[in-house]
Amino acid sequence: MNKDALKSKAFQHAALQSESYRVAGLLCLLGALVIFVIARGVSTGNRQLLMEQLIVLALVIAHELVMLRAIRRALSTDRELSAEGLVLNILVESQIPTVALFLLMAGPQIRAYQVLVAPAVLLYLLLIILSTLRLRPLLTVLTGLLSALGYLFVTFYTEMRFHDSEARATAFPMRVYFVYAALILTGGVLAAVVASRIRTHVAAALHEAELQNKLEQINHDFDIARSIQQDLLPAQSPGLEEFDLAGWNEPANETGGDYFDWQTLPDGRIAISLADATGHGIGPALVSTLCRAYSRASLLAGAEKNGLLDRLNRLLVDDLSANRFVTFVAVFLDPLSSHVKVFSAGHGPILWYRKSADKIENLEAQGIPLGMIAGAQYSGASEVQLAPGDMLVLVTDGFYEWENRAGEEFGVSRLESVIRESRDSDAEEVIDHLRTAVENFCGGTEQKDDLTAVVLKRRVSRAASQPAITLKTPLREYSPVT
Repeated sequence: MNKDALKSKAFQHAALQSESYRVAGLLCLLGALVIFVIARGVSTGNRQLLMEQLIVLALVIAHELVMLRAIRRALSTDRELSAEGLVLNILVESQIPTVALFLLMAGPQIRAYQVLVAPAVLLYLLLIILSTLRLRPLLTVLTGLLSALGYLFVTFYTEMRFHDSEARATAFPMRVYFVYAALILTGGVLAAVVASRIRTHVAAALHEAELQNKLEQINHDFDIARSIQQDLLPAQSPGLEEFDLAGWNEPANETGGDYFDWQTLPDGRIAISLADATGHGIGPALVSTLCRAYSRASLLAGAEKNGLLDRLNRLLVDDLSANRFVTFVAVFLDPLSSHVKVFSAGHGPILWYRKSADKIENLEAQGIPLGMIAGAQYSGASEVQLAPGDMLVLVTDGFYEWENRAGEEFGVSRLESVIRESRDSDAEEVIDHLRTAVENFCGGTEQKDDLTAVVLKRRVSRAASQPAITLKTPLREYSPVT
């Protein structure tokens, strides 16, 4: 049994609710007894006995009403019932049948020893059964024990007072009454076992409900994080006539550690960036968001001329733990001259497709990923000139490391083949071809890493240029794992 669940406010509330149901059930039983006593009193004409029985029942009902009020007060204030009040309640309730037997014994309709085997003895077992709703096995055992002792008290009283009377003729051997007492005690023990099982199931149900609530809250938080991360991706192209630019991202979970971005710099150039934080999920998502913020601020501050990668590495080393790092690539495009500078911190492949030669070159990184080593030095940028039909393709490792059912990775060579086959497609179509190719190759195996791609393509001619295309494909919606 989960001890934390049993100590929780939810379980305490459930136990009090169950106790209120038990008291309500007992009040119904007492109400039925009042009707029975009145009907029997009217038929026998014994008014004195009727009044005595009604007074006893009224006192018991008053006690239970006080108990019910205490339970409701405890429910409204999130408090437990006092131990003294519970013990007093058990003592009173367990002796209701004992009092009933004495009242029966005082009447003329039934002899003393017959009272000991009268149907009224079943009241002990009814009250024991109701005690299971306390959800406290020890209190149920105590109810059974006090009930058995109450029955034995009536038995010994009857034996001492009526041993030499005519009523003795209707008596059973004493062992019969001891068997009755033993059965009452056994009923208490068995009811305690039932109470224990009910308690376990209630605790388990409440624990599951609490976990479900927490899971729903976590999923809600993930939805917010995913929405924020999606909104950070660029929603439209810079509107370049000579160039086609598209980006796409699909995390492996609700949130991911990849991002892509572009922004127009004060000098008119376009800065395109892509990053991949180690892992995937909420932690890497926070890291990639941090990297994006540092990158944007650094680019606006002209950090390209003063060591962009050095600055980003210094900032991230101060913020990240030893086991976290970010691969990062920044591409600076001059739309007027078609000149491109590429800075890469451990990120690859950076694929440059040259249409004139129908060839793909992989541009080298200038250093290790960001955030790994303080003071790491990065070399100068790679510089290329984009001719009409040329394109730069940036992808994260989720593409080429995705495995099929045979354990074979998609690989960089297949990426290059898809790019070459898509040489006449626009940027967004190139990304669609890459997505389709890797999904077909993997044959439905689990996506274990985030997928991100950016394609920058110089149009073949101004006449063939098309209106700007919406560049952000929304993140795929995922159902949360339970």
